[in-house]
Amino acid sequence: MFSRRDFLQVTAATAALTGALGQMARAAARQAISQDDLLRFDALGQVTLLHMTDLHAQLMPIYFREPSINVGVGAARGLPPHLTGKALLDAFAVSADTPEAYALSSEDFTALAKTYGRVGGLDRLATLVRAIRAERPGNTLFLDGGDTWQGSYTSLVSTGADMVEVMNVLRPDAMTAHWEFTYGTDRVKELVDQLAFPFLAGNVRDTEWDEEVFEATATFERGGVKIAVIGQAFPYTPVANPRYLIPTWSFGIQESLIAERVAAARADGAELVVLLSHNGFDVDRKLAARVDGIDVILTGHTHDALPVAVTVNKTLLIASGSHGKFLSRLDLEIKDGAVADYRYRLIPILTDAIAPDPEIAALVEKIRAPHAAELSRVLGQSESLLYRRGNFNGTFDDLICQALLQERDAQIALSPGFRWGATLLPGQDITVEDVYNQTAITYANTYRNEFTGTFLKEVLEDVADNLFNPDPYYQQGGDMVRVGGLGYTIDIGKPIGQRISDLTLLADGSRIEAEKNYVVAGWASVNEGTDGPPIYDLVSRYIQAQKVIRIDDKPAIKVLGA
Repeated sequence: MFSRRDFLQVTAATAALTGALGQMARAAARQAISQDDLLRFDALGQVTLLHMTDLHAQLMPIYFREPSINVGVGAARGLPPHLTGKALLDAFAVSADTPEAYALSSEDFTALAKTYGRVGGLDRLATLVRAIRAERPGNTLFLDGGDTWQGSYTSLVSTGADMVEVMNVLRPDAMTAHWEFTYGTDRVKELVDQLAFPFLAGNVRDTEWDEEVFEATATFERGGVKIAVIGQAFPYTPVANPRYLIPTWSFGIQESLIAERVAAARADGAELVVLLSHNGFDVDRKLAARVDGIDVILTGHTHDALPVAVTVNKTLLIASGSHGKFLSRLDLEIKDGAVADYRYRLIPILTDAIAPDPEIAALVEKIRAPHAAELSRVLGQSESLLYRRGNFNGTFDDLICQALLQERDAQIALSPGFRWGATLLPGQDITVEDVYNQTAITYANTYRNEFTGTFLKEVLEDVADNLFNPDPYYQQGGDMVRVGGLGYTIDIGKPIGQRISDLTLLADGSRIEAEKNYVVAGWASVNEGTDGPPIYDLVSRYIQAQKVIRIDDKPAIKVLGA
């Protein structure tokens, strides 16, 4: 957990001040948190593991609001990371109005964002990584959990080349992947060949040649300890993303294969075994209970940020958030081939408190310079907090749905429950870059089709089971599909086929009829050949026409069983 002595708490009296005095208080709060405060750590043992994950190509500092609802089901009900807001702060004894409260929760987000500023920025993260490497030379292993090459304008137009260039300078010791695969098999192979470090994805197999596509395990020595790092790509990539982009590659959890690789690493003398995973937290929690011999799972995909290491049997689970907002530091003392002790800190990347690394900052500037005019082009302004994260709705997704309804002349809009995408504060300009931060994918074309009421319900039931199946091995990640023009009730505790009811067309309040056709617009179809306008162009056009965006953060969804 964050050490609260590392931060200056902002008092309630100061938080209440307004006007010029309030601005002075906010500036003082930022200045009181130093880079040294963020780096302060009592080193332990022979090995320091650093972990970042789910960067989603965010080179620049951003705002990012954590979810206000993150429902756990089955054995995970009520357990971290399925605690949000005040419940999360109470569980980890985090005081309100502090930097750690701002980083970890959605509570009072807008006010705290104005106090503590943006988070992330790869040049700031690089500063911390290099400082810790200098403090612990020969002891530090820095690992990237994937979803690194996708999620921004420059990553899309360069098909991932910008991120490979920057990461080769930052130089993690290894990475794994998920959204990387949406560039397609040929491009992924090209980029992997350009990497200056291992790309580990042991659960990816070429079914045409019946062979492994990538390395599974890399071995390192740190502090006199032999370390095996096993890479695990997102197991449901061909389901969650288009199969046609990777037509001959199979994935899967491959639990028995992981167990074999752990055993082989131990037989080869590994004293510390690390699973660099993009499974998602609950999948990794189940995996840790079923596979012996994994000391640490560095988990990714579900974007969870936890200030503690979660212990399952003898395995430590580390969840390092997303979007460059956090860097995890885990120090380990190894005795007789086992973890004897550990010390952990989830470090928030508070942009204003950290000096940018000059080399990374210059490289980021070079990458962005040819696109600077387009990236900064203002489309409109938001009067609302625009965010994405949340199990059932996000206000930026609501904006996307509004654009789909109007620009595609539809009755109902569907938008995928992606977890990536930066946050905009009320009063911020909405730029082209902001739109791409929510929509930058290789299959962004929109569609306009007719769906029957029966098919609409089937779509919602299928997505709900991907999210709320009580067995984590059947959860494929993401949040609930976002809807526009449609209301419904969901009972999370019921089985598939029985969760969704009371589907209502919001335009006239009528019930959705099973055999009736409805005009539905959406985007990010996994089917090849979708030929509508790209979503980023459509949303940009809508914002320009509206000029000012105001979203009522009250989804027409009734949630039961949570």
